[in-house]
Amino acid sequence: MELDNTFWTMIALFIFLGIVIRLKLPGRITQTLNGRSDRIRAELDEARRLREEAQVLLAEYQRKRRAAEEEAAGIVAHARRDADQLAAESSKKIEEFVARRTAIAEQKIAQAEAQALTEVKARAVDVAVAAAERIVNAKLSGAQADSLIDKSIAEIRQRLN
Repeated sequence: MELDNTFWTMIALFIFLGIVIRLKLPGRITQTLNGRSDRIRAELDEARRLREEAQVLLAEYQRKRRAAEEEAAGIVAHARRDADQLAAESSKKIEEFVARRTAIAEQKIAQAEAQALTEVKARAVDVAVAAAERIVNAKLSGAQADSLIDKSIAEIRQRLN
């Protein structure tokens, strides 16, 4: 009987399978694949855990950012209120200062007017007295003139006071 190539190929296959089974290669391959799948599973679990941590950190940072924005908005609002209040107070103080200065100036003007009026009246009295004295001296003589002048001066002073 003549052995053909198919027969020899089949015998080589059986020998190869015998060696593979004898050396326990399927178990090693399975073990290697199981180890690899375990590592992949562990890496996936680690990645999932890291992702959850990252989400927690992101939420925390977003909360802190919102809190910081709210605080900044509060600070800005408080600064605006303070600035508005300071401006109002300054405006009020300026108005009061101007009113006081105006009142003082008006008072000084009134005093100057009163003083000027008093001086004009006094000068008018002096002029009137001098004129009356000249007239009386020209028309009257001696004791009669002196008594009339003294009486007129007393009368004028009474009217002024």
